[in-house]
Order: sequence, then structure tokens, then C-alpha cells
Amino acid sequence: MQTTDLIGSIAATLTTVSFIPQVWRVWTTRHTRDISLSMYIAFTCGVALWLLYGILLGSWPIIIANAITVCLAGAVLFMKLRFG
Repeated sequence: MQTTDLIGSIAATLTTVSFIPQVWRVWTTRHTRDISLSMYIAFTCGVALWLLYGILLGSWPIIIANAITVCLAGAVLFMKLRFG
């Protein structure tokens, strides 16, 4: 593995894993009042575009991290819309 891929993989892992506590907290409490809907819409769309960018480049660290992150951010967005 090249150094750039290693750095990208570590960065992707850290930023992706950072969403797990937020998803878990919203799932267990059903409390989304303090979460910004516009921020999560913009963020989820941005991550989806990063995923597309990774696919176009064929960069697995970008693809894997953003595929997982778009699912996690999308889950928070879904729960925000559902639980209000």
C-alpha cells in the first residue's frame, strides 16, 4: 500500500467512524431537535458527491469511506425527518 493510500485510509476511517456515536444517540433517544436539517441535507449531498468523485477516480479509500458515511449521515437525516 502506498503512503498516500495509507493516509487516505486512516483519514477515511476516522471521519467515517466519527458518525457512529451520532447515529447511535439519535437511534436510542429519538431526539433530533438540536440537529440542523439544512446541515445534514447539505452534508449528505456533499458526501454523495465525494462518493461519485471516488468512483470516477477509482479510489477505493474515497469510495469505501464515503459509501459508509453517506449511509450513516443518511440515517441521521432520515431520523431527523421522521422524529422531527
